[in-house]
Amino acid sequence: MTPSSAPVDRLVLALAQVNSVVGDIGGNLDRARTARKKAAEFGADLVMFSELFLAGYPPEDLVLRPAFQEACRSAAEVLARETADGGPAVLIGLPWMQDGFCHNAYALLDGGRIAAVRLKVDLPNYGVFDEKRVFRPGPSPGPAAFRGVRLGLPICEDIWGPDVVEVLHETGAEILLSPNGSPYWRGKDAERLSIATSRVAESRLPLVYLNQVGGQDELAFDGGSFIVNADCSLGGRLPSFTETVAKVVFERRSGGWTCVEAPDAPVLDDDRADYSACVLGLRDYVAKNNFPGVVLGMSGGVDSALCAAMAVDALGPSGVHAIMLPYRFTSGESLKDAADCATALNLRYDILPIADAVEGVETALAPLFTGTERGVTEENIQARARGLLLMSVSNKFGPMLVTTGNKSEMSVGYATLYGDMNGGFNPIKDLYKTQVFRLCALRNRWKPEGALGPDGPVIPQNIITKPPTAELRENQKDQDSLPPYEALDDMLECLVERDMRISDIVERGHELELVRKIERMLYLAEYKRRQSAPGVKVTRKNFGRDRRYPIVNRFRDPGAPAHAPDMSIAPEAPVGSSQRFED
Repeated sequence: MTPSSAPVDRLVLALAQVNSVVGDIGGNLDRARTARKKAAEFGADLVMFSELFLAGYPPEDLVLRPAFQEACRSAAEVLARETADGGPAVLIGLPWMQDGFCHNAYALLDGGRIAAVRLKVDLPNYGVFDEKRVFRPGPSPGPAAFRGVRLGLPICEDIWGPDVVEVLHETGAEILLSPNGSPYWRGKDAERLSIATSRVAESRLPLVYLNQVGGQDELAFDGGSFIVNADCSLGGRLPSFTETVAKVVFERRSGGWTCVEAPDAPVLDDDRADYSACVLGLRDYVAKNNFPGVVLGMSGGVDSALCAAMAVDALGPSGVHAIMLPYRFTSGESLKDAADCATALNLRYDILPIADAVEGVETALAPLFTGTERGVTEENIQARARGLLLMSVSNKFGPMLVTTGNKSEMSVGYATLYGDMNGGFNPIKDLYKTQVFRLCALRNRWKPEGALGPDGPVIPQNIITKPPTAELRENQKDQDSLPPYEALDDMLECLVERDMRISDIVERGHELELVRKIERMLYLAEYKRRQSAPGVKVTRKNFGRDRRYPIVNRFRDPGAPAHAPDMSIAPEAPVGSSQRFED
């Protein structure tokens, strides 16, 4: 029986900020059932799930498979029938086939049936998104009637412009319930809130922004769902990087609907959010791919120390195996620092010297290398010996190898293919070196909610303060061939995140030839980055889904000022317009 559609004055929502898994349709159905049961316990009228929850988000080309589409539809029908029990209705996302096309849809399940379906209109096709590849946009939606309330259901990108919400307002929507699959990057929370507040200000309708939580490949979804009242005040906020089923109560008053009860979770600052994203991304990559744990090389340096801390926070000490792989250039200081860090993290720690492996390779190569000077090739043999041993431990015992290169190194090619780049996942791939130092210091004074690692300092101070070095030759330091990391990271951020011309970067105080050198190194290392492990996205533009540069590329910015077009030879007609041809 369909519940009454008579107007009501109170609406209890359950916001299911729950971690779904791409392709695990049966598991996602069970997660929805569990959340609905919790919602029923506090008397919810309606439980709301995130974008494409049944499929998992983003499903990418998986959603093009008819068997996948049918499995999602079948799961929605099963859940719809279960709503005949008189408990909470359900709003849930899934792919929806209509007229031979696949849509990103949001379905209202109530009274034992699929009561309404709304289709996403604005399909994002920038940055990490390529929904136009797999989905067809839907028509402008009207509100869905639910037990006396007219619900506007704009899906994620539909609220990033004014048009969809304007149509919903004009067609009588009373509350906007927006499911989202919005991945994390630094500053994203404030950006979302600003966009949502703009839509509320234009429509004078309250808006519930429900976001996905969890890791999926390189993306971390941070949750952080929130409510904005019709007067643009913040009605409530759910915690970031945490699963929850939260009670939210709306009441109808003379001016419309107002949120009168909701959680009020704090907002994490950028560094805490970055650290939490890296931990969540690593945890879910390991768990969702069914690895028993991770193994990583512990060098005594800052990068491997931070990765070890993140791994322990994600998986617990018992899920992490750290291995020091010393050679004759490894200092006693590094050996002590690595051991001290392992002790502080309470993880398994072993030492595997690599001398026999390195010298065996050099002996094998001697007939070809005789008469040549030692150089980078011989240094790389050390990195590749370490990579070989670590991959062998991974293959033998099953833990995933964590690779530990930071974004600064990956930008300029200071990483060895088939050596220190070996691994299945890199939690710090999108962190510049200066950020790595900051997050090490942060972790020593703070631990994320729900982290499984020890309290208190876990990274020895000497690891943070000593000059960085790869220790591939005597007295080697990173700054022998690179500018100070503060300067390098500023140049790289300008080149990678902002796509700035070299002349503008020089105006920030950098030397022209140095910026040109760094740009050249950035381009030349593209082939390495194509072969690198995935890692958590935390900046606006990561290496991978965001930044797609050709490997073969001869362009170099000469450093000249911006070019002013010669308008004397510009087209007379507006660009793109048609021309009339006379007989």
